[in-house]
Amino acid sequence: MKELEVVAGIIVCGEEILCMQRNKAKYDYISYKFEFPGGKIEQGERPTEALKRELTEELEMKVNVDECDFFMEVDHSYSDFKIKMKSFICQVQDKKFTMKEHIAFKWLKKEHLMELDWAEADKPIVKKLVEG
Repeated sequence: MKELEVVAGIIVCGEEILCMQRNKAKYDYISYKFEFPGGKIEQGERPTEALKRELTEELEMKVNVDECDFFMEVDHSYSDFKIKMKSFICQVQDKKFTMKEHIAFKWLKKEHLMELDWAEADKPIVKKLVEG
């Protein structure tokens, strides 16, 4: 089974968190689900470097993120692949970005995060954010 190392940005502006809705995907079980933006870590890349690159590519959003912003790691097995996802808190001063790969987004306070239909791998992050 294919294993991917990925990163996710928990983008926070004030009291709100950016939630991105995926487009149609190769697998139905992740199509149209909400997720934290990010992507694959390339060979030789540090997770924080990968996250900065991915957020620039996907959202045209520049973030300052360092190892100390690490939030949690999730290991999740979907039926066709496994992912090891490192997530980081990314504080931003404004909500400006350009949506390039997703079909929708919401800025939500943490108490409303559970209202969305999240990708399975993102659910442990949501749970930890909500529970504080």
